[in-house]
Amino acid sequence: MGRALRDLTRELFTDPDLSLSYLESRAAGERLVLLDVGGYFAPVLDDLCARYSGTILGVVEDTENGHKRYAEVGKLPCPVVSVARSPLKEPEDFLVGQSVVFSTEALLRERGDILHGRSALVIGFGKLGSSIARLMHAKGVHVTVYDIDPVRRAQALSQGFWVARDRDVAIHAGLVLCATGALSLRGDDFPTLRNGAYVATVTSSEDELELSTLPEGYRRSYLGDHVVRYETSGHYFYLLNGGEAVNFLHGASVGPFIFLVQGELIAATRAIARGGLPPGMHEVPAADRGAIAAHWLNYWNR
Repeated sequence: MGRALRDLTRELFTDPDLSLSYLESRAAGERLVLLDVGGYFAPVLDDLCARYSGTILGVVEDTENGHKRYAEVGKLPCPVVSVARSPLKEPEDFLVGQSVVFSTEALLRERGDILHGRSALVIGFGKLGSSIARLMHAKGVHVTVYDIDPVRRAQALSQGFWVARDRDVAIHAGLVLCATGALSLRGDDFPTLRNGAYVATVTSSEDELELSTLPEGYRRSYLGDHVVRYETSGHYFYLLNGGEAVNFLHGASVGPFIFLVQGELIAATRAIARGGLPPGMHEVPAADRGAIAAHWLNYWNR
């Protein structure tokens, strides 16, 4: 008889004792490959590998922010195979960008606003941010891009976008889309937002937004199910979907392209389970990616 599922939180996996207790209660003495979506196990991985009654064979990570968390650990105690930067994720990332723009526009329209003619700041010009910026531009939005990486700022400039030197340009934007997978807006950034600006993210609020340090005096009011108005004397802004990934509101479907990524996740799990990978960061071999893509194409071209 299967065990009941439990909602997992990042807070659970910041406590080594709680996370160890969770694994022991469900898989004591087993050989495990941990499948991660966001670097949840990164803070406690050393403890788990040292104290777990079974064996942690390794971790498979799916996301860019999770990839960064494991890379920042330094000396990893086991292999971590990341698919975050795989070329097989590019179709998914493009379609996720489309769904982010769709959901953002849908929420604005519910409030009687439109995207066309609006100014927007996209923070982060990686795979998701660049997709969002291009799609916003195609909808008649005046897009400015900011990224901490000067190489990405140069890429954005070469593609015809206005490029900000710092986030202070947010004061002029009617829409701010956070796509860094890390911290986009700190508490003292919010009072600089243009009055009535909308803020949306492509990942969790705890990754992108430092709402806990928002200056005192801001009051929250809920305008429907998915829009929160933050207001203080002389200033207000709107947060979409509570700061969580806005595209999840409408299914976030990427169609059959998701099977490319799922195939690579399976290949990564197999590589770890077979053994032989040293501790550290790894990717799925290019030959395996090619085989996955070939099988996918054969299936969908039948």
